[in-house]
Amino acid sequence: MLKTLKKFVLGPPLASADLHHQKLTKKVALAVFSSDALSSVAYATEEILLVLVTAGMTAVQLSLPIAIAIGILLIIVVSSYSETIHAYPSGGGAYIVAKENLGTYPGLVAAASLLTDYILTVSVSIASGIAAVTSAFPNLYPYRVVICLFCILVITLANLRGLKESGAIFAVPTYLFVFSFSALIIIGFYRYFFGDPVAIQEVTHYPPASHALTYFLILRAFSSGCAALTGVEAISNGVPAFKAPESRNANITLVSMGLILLAMFLGITELARFFHVLPVGDETVVSQIARHVFGTGPFYYVIQAATAMILILAANTSYADFPRLASLLAKDGYMPRQLASLGDRLAFSNGILLLGVASGVLIVMFGANTHHLIPLYAVGVFTSFSLSQSGMVVHWVKLKGKGWFHKVIINGLGATATFVTLLVIASTKFTHGAWMVIVFIPLVILWFVAVHAHYRDIVDQLHPNLNDLLPPKLHRVLIPISAFHKGTAKAISYALSMSSDVRAVYIALDPERAARMPEIWSNWCIDIPLVILESPYRSIIRPLLDYIDELQKEEKDQLITVVLPEFVAAKWWQQILHNQTALMIRGILMFKRGVSVTSVRHFLDY
Repeated sequence: MLKTLKKFVLGPPLASADLHHQKLTKKVALAVFSSDALSSVAYATEEILLVLVTAGMTAVQLSLPIAIAIGILLIIVVSSYSETIHAYPSGGGAYIVAKENLGTYPGLVAAASLLTDYILTVSVSIASGIAAVTSAFPNLYPYRVVICLFCILVITLANLRGLKESGAIFAVPTYLFVFSFSALIIIGFYRYFFGDPVAIQEVTHYPPASHALTYFLILRAFSSGCAALTGVEAISNGVPAFKAPESRNANITLVSMGLILLAMFLGITELARFFHVLPVGDETVVSQIARHVFGTGPFYYVIQAATAMILILAANTSYADFPRLASLLAKDGYMPRQLASLGDRLAFSNGILLLGVASGVLIVMFGANTHHLIPLYAVGVFTSFSLSQSGMVVHWVKLKGKGWFHKVIINGLGATATFVTLLVIASTKFTHGAWMVIVFIPLVILWFVAVHAHYRDIVDQLHPNLNDLLPPKLHRVLIPISAFHKGTAKAISYALSMSSDVRAVYIALDPERAARMPEIWSNWCIDIPLVILESPYRSIIRPLLDYIDELQKEEKDQLITVVLPEFVAAKWWQQILHNQTALMIRGILMFKRGVSVTSVRHFLDY
């Protein structure tokens, strides 16, 4: 039944030979890898205004210059990652670039930063998307956390179906967002310059200034708006997911994404300035702009729906890259090995599940509040930006191929710009929550190191020697029983095939039944000893463990095998009608040295 349900929800398993069929075209890849970056248009302008509005009307007029500065930084980052794509066609993620060119620990810093950013991307994107929904339907606001968790569940299940299938699902909302926002910007500019003044609603009253307009406040606004750059690196991380020629297609997609993002970000920022829109109440800036341009007609709700969908589905970028990065780390021994392998649908299923759980925890912790989550957001991504671009500088200097100096200039400019931005973000947002990420990333690195040390120790401890091939001096077999039945008989027969020292062990939970067991044993003429263990506290496990301890004291060089007789019900629901004593014993003895556990099952017919 579970197999059928899994096949219905996730689809039938895919053969390894089908992997090349899962490659993405440029159109689908733009939806898969760019939804995170493009979706930031919906909240990056608002984050700039949230800071500037505290300094009054004059400060708000600086939103466009700040947005232009962020746009220049975007051009630098896109140009830098374009070089990375050509240099690392197998996937030039910050982890690989930094590890190969700067060393192991810079690589781990980049990996920890990216993993943190991917988790935050899911949380921020979905929280922002639901904020757009609650702006249009305020009655849903109290249920935002539950709605966010439901969205995470849906996106997780969609990605478990495979990268190509999830990309096809999410392509329509991504392109709807691009076209609807393009229409919003074009019509918004037209109405401002040529439209009927009645179409422009009342100007928002500026709240009184609570902070002075200082350079530090301007830098804070700049660092908040840098959320627009999150996700730009995703395409360079996922080059192997593209159809051939991978590097060329990935580069075209990266440049297309950068141009669309730049145009929409600057357009929304300027419209907010034109219409004097401020982040007030529970309504988003984009929602207010849409009302100014379209009123509350159908196209207003199209904008809100497109915004909500792209923000929610922006999480898909993380679902494409987080499992891939986790797989690389797992193969290098820095994360659990379970994350290294592809699942039934040729997706890194365990990494997808881990990302879903981690982002859901963040949503609950921060109450799905975007403004509380975004200060944590950009530290990780700009750390990885800086390390990746620094690694590329070292790469070109070592390689010194054709045009290497020109490439050093491009990546060097990217490294400098992103590092300066990182310092600005870390200093201006430190007290607003960025300190949590700055503390969390070293903890993740320590975990990487601990996992790697564990795997290294396992290799050392599992290295065999000649003594490991020698059989133990003594092999004892214990059969825990509750009664004598077909399952018990099969277990005894199996045990006698392994050893001459076989003992049945009965735990005396019921004194009357325990008194009858020797007679039952003798009546069946069973030629192995029956050991009855008293259990005054009605425990099954403790007396058995104590008895095993006593046997182990008699001879150090021995193996004890516990054979568990079990019967399996004909129908799955019948199994829950029986206690799971054998399962409990097996779980406890798993951690007992010198003890092996074997199950001998008897299958019931009806």
